[in-house]
Amino acid sequence: MHDDRNITEHRLRRVLEQRVKPAVHSRAVPLTVERWEAPGEPVPVTEGLAAPYEPCAIGAPWGPAWGTTWFKVTGTVPADWAGRTVEAVLDLGFDRMMPGFQCEGLVHRADGGEVKALNPYNDWVRVADRAEGGEQVEWYVEAASNPVLVDHALTYEGDLPTSGDQPLYRLARMDLTVFETEVWELVQDLEVLYDLMVQLDTADARRHEILRALGAALDTLDLDDVPGSAAAARGCLTAVLAAPANASAHRISAVGHAHIDSAWLWPLRETVRKVARTTSNMVDLMDRHPEFVFAMSQAQQLDWIKTYRPELFERIKKKIADGQFVPVGGMWVESDTNMVGGEAMVRQFLHGKKFFLDEFGVETQNVWLPDSFGYTAAMPQIVGLTGSKWFLTQKISWSQMNRFPHHTFWWEGIDGTRVFTHFPPVDTYNSDLGGAQLAHAARNYREKGHGSRSLVPFGWGDGGGGPTREHLARARRQRDLEGSPKVRIERPDAFFEKAHAEYEDAPVWAGELYLELHRGTYTSQAKTKQGNRRSESLLREAELWAATAAVRVAGYAYPYEVLERIWKTVLLHQFHDILPGSSIAWVHREARATYAAVREELRAITLAAQQALAGQGTEELVFNCAPHARRGVPAGGAGRPAAAGEPVTVEERHGGGHILANGRLLVEIDARGLIVSVYDLEARRETVAPGTAANLLQIHPDFPNMWDAWDIDAFYRNRVTDLVELDRLEVTGSGPRAATVRVTRSFGRSAAVQRITLRAGARTVDIVTDVDWHETEKFLKAAFPLDVKAERTASETQFGHVYRATHTNTSWEAAKFEICAHRWIHAEEPGWGVALLNDSTYGHDVTRDVRADGGQTTTVRLSLLRAPRYPDPETDQGSHTLSFSLAPGAGIGDAVREGHALNLPERVVPGAGPVAPLLAVDEDAVVVEAVKLAEDRSGDVIVRLYESRGGRARATLTAAFPLAAAVESDLLERPLTGTAVGVPTPEGRVPLTLRPFQIVTVRLHRA
Repeated sequence: MHDDRNITEHRLRRVLEQRVKPAVHSRAVPLTVERWEAPGEPVPVTEGLAAPYEPCAIGAPWGPAWGTTWFKVTGTVPADWAGRTVEAVLDLGFDRMMPGFQCEGLVHRADGGEVKALNPYNDWVRVADRAEGGEQVEWYVEAASNPVLVDHALTYEGDLPTSGDQPLYRLARMDLTVFETEVWELVQDLEVLYDLMVQLDTADARRHEILRALGAALDTLDLDDVPGSAAAARGCLTAVLAAPANASAHRISAVGHAHIDSAWLWPLRETVRKVARTTSNMVDLMDRHPEFVFAMSQAQQLDWIKTYRPELFERIKKKIADGQFVPVGGMWVESDTNMVGGEAMVRQFLHGKKFFLDEFGVETQNVWLPDSFGYTAAMPQIVGLTGSKWFLTQKISWSQMNRFPHHTFWWEGIDGTRVFTHFPPVDTYNSDLGGAQLAHAARNYREKGHGSRSLVPFGWGDGGGGPTREHLARARRQRDLEGSPKVRIERPDAFFEKAHAEYEDAPVWAGELYLELHRGTYTSQAKTKQGNRRSESLLREAELWAATAAVRVAGYAYPYEVLERIWKTVLLHQFHDILPGSSIAWVHREARATYAAVREELRAITLAAQQALAGQGTEELVFNCAPHARRGVPAGGAGRPAAAGEPVTVEERHGGGHILANGRLLVEIDARGLIVSVYDLEARRETVAPGTAANLLQIHPDFPNMWDAWDIDAFYRNRVTDLVELDRLEVTGSGPRAATVRVTRSFGRSAAVQRITLRAGARTVDIVTDVDWHETEKFLKAAFPLDVKAERTASETQFGHVYRATHTNTSWEAAKFEICAHRWIHAEEPGWGVALLNDSTYGHDVTRDVRADGGQTTTVRLSLLRAPRYPDPETDQGSHTLSFSLAPGAGIGDAVREGHALNLPERVVPGAGPVAPLLAVDEDAVVVEAVKLAEDRSGDVIVRLYESRGGRARATLTAAFPLAAAVESDLLERPLTGTAVGVPTPEGRVPLTLRPFQIVTVRLHRA
């Protein structure tokens, strides 16, 4: 037989696009359109409804960047349409090739209630399933003219003050039409069969059966009367659509989903509207399709609906009760997980799961993070301690170098906790349920022979409007279709239950899920990252001192509501495009202002609590919020600090520069202002590798292949400029307690001033760097070449640390050329190590070299600043202050202690006398992460601790207040059956036994 496949396939594509799809909406009559341009920011619905509207024609331009245009559409259903299905087609000027990231609309009734949204693949509104004729139509469309910012080109449209005022869109269509149901069904038949057919091998008889059936349908279809012949054409396809799937066909659990970034190429205020549009679509689709299931994460987004769209929220609550609308994830937002602090990660779950429980009575069982940029190895334990059982991600499929070996596996964290994890082989979280994607999922699935099923999130995200009726039609047809995977729409938990049951002995992946992409997000938007780190530290302080005051001081009221509001603000800004620095300028401008307001509010809470504790007096009391004693002041207490230790001396260095000494360290700064020696006097060994200099600022070109704010590509290292030219070198402070050398440099259009300080009694060299940064597409690093033979480094992460190799033996190690660390990174050889500490830097890199003398140099560098042009063309421009410290002779415990000390500064408050700690722990390896009052307002004290060094620990927690009981709790502060917490003694001592990196939450009931 002659091969005419191409002819039939081409014929189908043309007929479908040019004849069949246009016939879905027939007999169109225009609606009357009026418009009103809302001035400035979006207005309440009541204001939009009452606005003065003016006539508007189809084809009229509308919408400057970030504007809102209200359209009023009215009309009457013709009498001769009685008995027909009637829809309006409301096309705002959509680009059909881009479902999302453009204009959007929300249709309201005259009473202000939401009808549904308008999106590129969802531009219709049902008027009547069976019209009577004469129905009146009156709708109000709130249309957002969001600029298109997805082409990764330099643009100033990403902020309101710099965006243009020209219209971005043209109104395309506003019609009443007859919806031809049989034609629409024919479109779905043809698309599903065509998409399936082209995925089958040309030698597969099934492919040819489908081809012949499609040819017969096209022959039957009358192109002059598509509605009248659609049913007959569909009849030609009945047999091929009825053929059942193979018994061994891959099983797909399809879950409706609309990935909505809480901020990205739009500001937070626009996300509020995107969420309203999408969820209105979802409840409308649920009303029409009871089999539809939609999963939504991010409690913050549902809280926005509750606040701004209460009627819609009530509709959502009903759908949740019915089981169609499914809260998932359990976090406040889909946060970054690399940089979020340990306690903040806990609060993501505490406030997220608490919202779902309080509002809907739903306890989420899975963690839903499809799009975050890599996943901390601390996550499995945190997941387990929230009462969740499963984890889902998609992003690891974006890795550049290595293909992840599993799709269903047990993920093991740093403490040994395992969580059952799925990584959908469809490789997208916005599936269209088309044949190509389903076939890819089946082919790509790596668990064949052990497991048989995967999950597919389907629906248009980020303003695309979510799943559509077309998606549901595809799912129905592919439920049991020969040649296709078996598709079933179901809840995520149903998938996980089945996957877990069939593959309980799934393989184990231990350690972080490192994304081999988007490594620049550890550094971009330094002020956003600094705001996050400092907010986390300030929240720790505020809670500790407020809890202490609430227990100790009569009349002091713990600020529950204020702290919860601030926590939720900080958690929102940990979203995976805000904290990583990959949002538009508008988002980061607002973030800087938000963090400044948070700082002032938390400082006021802290000061009020400290003053209440200190009492009336003039004695200068040092409040120590850190989890370890320092200068004689106990952790969580206040008092007069002890003497600092041997005084600091300053000498001129031969050849230029200065030498600082304090009896512990001898620091040499050469004539270039570089640290050429840090000698550990107690260990009698050098820190800085011979022939090198530490605290060396280096600048690289930074022009990655695509994702500017997101990516660092390894070739950036091929060119480097050492910043050694000196403007000025001077001693600016010299006394027995501290000495400081000030180094000033200019480079390019920028300047840096560094203050290198050695303090009496300190084992750290402290460096404060002020940078006036005006470079473009450049990368600023600070290098510390260490005379240490380290096979691996330890980087602090949430509730512990992770080890990473310093070599590049395999492509897996080579891919980690940029890594994330929290407050410290540590390199050591047996018996001696060095920690590099920071106050707000996350990006680091580590390299190793063997010198001519046979020694090994391990170079640790901090990534200080970047200057990408997209999506914010002014990223990091301006003034920055960054602090870091070098700690020679440090072990892991020293790194933990000094990292907290750098990030939790002492506060001096006048008072009557010392303040004893509310709680004390007698083992330095056990770190107190948080002290607060319980969320349930019972007055119980919550203390969260963890083992910080990677070993077993026994400790005693002592409460300085009458104690009725001590109960081990989960992260939601509910009783937990565990073994870490012993029975308290009458004196208020609670014995603790912790495994490596174990997190323990203790609820202390006050007597």
